[in-house]
Amino acid sequence: MANSRAITASLAMNDSQTAPHGTYKVQWQRLALVAVFILVLWGFLRLFSSILMPFVVAAGLAYFLDPAVSRLARLGLRRPAGTLLVLSGVVLFVALFILLLYPVIAVQAASLASNLPKYIATAQKDFGHLIAQVERRLGPGAMSQKLRDIASNQAGTIVSYAGTAAGNIIGSGFAVVNILTLLVITPIVTFYFLRDWPGIIRHVDNWLPRPYEAVIRAQAIEVNRILAAWIRGQAICCLILAMIYAAGLTIIGLDLGLIVGLAAGLISFIPYVGTIAGAVAAILLSLSQNPGWNGVLLVLAVFGFGQALNDYVIQPRFLGDRVGLPAVWVIFSLFAGGAAFGFLGIMLAVPVTATLGVLARFWLRRYLASPLYLDPPPA
Repeated sequence: MANSRAITASLAMNDSQTAPHGTYKVQWQRLALVAVFILVLWGFLRLFSSILMPFVVAAGLAYFLDPAVSRLARLGLRRPAGTLLVLSGVVLFVALFILLLYPVIAVQAASLASNLPKYIATAQKDFGHLIAQVERRLGPGAMSQKLRDIASNQAGTIVSYAGTAAGNIIGSGFAVVNILTLLVITPIVTFYFLRDWPGIIRHVDNWLPRPYEAVIRAQAIEVNRILAAWIRGQAICCLILAMIYAAGLTIIGLDLGLIVGLAAGLISFIPYVGTIAGAVAAILLSLSQNPGWNGVLLVLAVFGFGQALNDYVIQPRFLGDRVGLPAVWVIFSLFAGGAAFGFLGIMLAVPVTATLGVLARFWLRRYLASPLYLDPPPA
């Protein structure tokens, strides 16, 4: 009996001596696993970025539509049937939207392509007049001839660069993954994502390391809360702004008003960029169509009304203060994602930024409650 007690005590002592080493080893293994996962994910995105867009779009649509399908499932409709019903409604809405607006958009896009040189020349001329007026007010000799030439020529360069940039963005986004692929592959993948969404979540939950299960799940819930508020709320805000801008510019009689308004509204997920870019483009079109301040004032009234409505009514209603994504971080993440992975990076920018923000806040709370922050320095 005494020998057994001695052996037990010896084993306990050995375990206590080897426990710290084993703990450090496990921690390094976890860090190595996370590092390998990040590197593999980065390489995967770099290698297959040109073909991933339909799958990323499908995953986004599935995430967006999952609450509707889940609600139908709670009402007694089986998930495959509910998925088919919701997805059919979305496809029908998109088809009606294309059939109703595509002819007008196609005509205005062709008009923009044919009249772009005229718009560039008008922009150069208007900037030249503006510089001349500034010089008259400041006095002769205030601006050199070289500065006037640069200013007037840069107006056309900016317009031309904007058109080229838009073409490059569209081309890079749809060079490999063409329209036919989006229209065929995306709905199919979206259906399977939506049908299997609870199973996917359940499998991922089962893969969580058990000691950190509660912590990881809490952070995942916070990420889901932010993404749900931002993606669904921002989509509604952009659609409402697109309708307001398109209708307003069409009512005031602006050429290409429909396409400019829709584009300005749809890119309004970048804070203030959609409104500013749309207002500048609409003002240049207004000056080329009817020189004078009346058209410019009408354009400013349309965009001012839309932005005020968005700031004080639309965003507080559909976004509120639940998002937790500052505008500066959204803009930076979109540009960084575009620089790293092109159009795919732009689509993944906000989810990645939301996840990193939640993790940063979690580690900041851990740091503020840790001895590293609270304990005084040793005497």
